[in-house]
Amino acid sequence: MTVVYPTMRPLSYKEECATQAAARLLWRRGEPMSYMKLIKLMYFADRAALLTLGRPITYDQWVSMPHGPVLSRTYDLAVSEPDPQEPSYWHRYISGVLEGYEVELLQPDPPNDQLSKAQEEILDEVFEKWGHLSRWEVRDASHLLPEYTKTISSIRISYRDVLLLEGRSEDEVLEIEQDLEAEEHLIQVAG
Repeated sequence: MTVVYPTMRPLSYKEECATQAAARLLWRRGEPMSYMKLIKLMYFADRAALLTLGRPITYDQWVSMPHGPVLSRTYDLAVSEPDPQEPSYWHRYISGVLEGYEVELLQPDPPNDQLSKAQEEILDEVFEKWGHLSRWEVRDASHLLPEYTKTISSIRISYRDVLLLEGRSEDEVLEIEQDLEAEEHLIQVAG
């Protein structure tokens, strides 16, 4: 008998966490970075956080796109023009796309109060491993991830699939999903 697990509902995106994660990576670089490389590094960190901490940093939806896996909402923020009437948290600290498809920090000392020490360590480890590579080398590395599907548009990547592909048991995956859904319920009730 095949057990069919329900698809987990999308979680509430944590723009402040995503922004602070991006700011940390840009701060570590010390100069502008290709937005594609930044989004890939953030994906690697979100993925590593899910695998080691049982929860991602950004709670973003993951998708495969032509240049590899990305954080969907974060990608949209990175490439969108800031709305002068309603500036997002992201655009207070991260520039819009500059010449050369790069983004940069807008403030020299961005906050980090939404990131745990463990999340900061993961971001630092990701930067140490991948930060010295070109945007194209990072893109190519993202194509080697088992969850990546070559596409001309976008295909959703579930947390469940990544956990299973990385050797977690069904019971472990179910426990992580239940924890995330309970956390989401508390956010909805408090919100």
